[in-house]
Amino acid sequence: MLEVSRVAEILRKIDRAIHRVLLIVADISLVAMVLILTYTVLLRYVFNTGVAWAEEVPRLLVTVFVFLACAMGVRDHMHITVNIIYNRFRKDGAGRRALEILGEVVMLLCGLFMLIIGGQRVLRMMNMPGILPMTVLPNWVQYAAVPIAGAVIVFDCILFLTGVLKAGDLIYSEPEIDYVDQVIQERKEHLKEEHA
Repeated sequence: MLEVSRVAEILRKIDRAIHRVLLIVADISLVAMVLILTYTVLLRYVFNTGVAWAEEVPRLLVTVFVFLACAMGVRDHMHITVNIIYNRFRKDGAGRRALEILGEVVMLLCGLFMLIIGGQRVLRMMNMPGILPMTVLPNWVQYAAVPIAGAVIVFDCILFLTGVLKAGDLIYSEPEIDYVDQVIQERKEHLKEEHA
């Protein structure tokens, strides 16, 4: 039992390290995009000139940012959910747990799709000639973020499904407040006070 908890702690540390790197790369991508686009607008509208690579580089950076942000959002369950059915089940009950597991499995499948299909595309493009016209980078670079994000999503989903990570183990966000449960609890307390 002690060995399992040590392995789980090591996996949590690896997960946090991976996400620290993702956050740094996403931050750099976002800042670089803003600076390049500002520079481009300044050149175009103030000096009536421009630079050739100013469209291609932000497009590459937005791809990196979006897919890494996707993986970071999945890690903290920041994706959009519709809780109308979920909220019908008892808090900490089997119904909610089943829906949480189903959600993790669906995210795992999406991550696998990104990893496998995105990885196949990158590998196929690595064997083809061709470069991006302005940066002279190989064509596959523009798709590399897809399998990387897919691998991170798969890793996180496996950690959640195996219980290594819990729902409250957050990196990028604060704990979500369930206002429905809070209102129900306040009404119960109010009714108790009236009947007392």
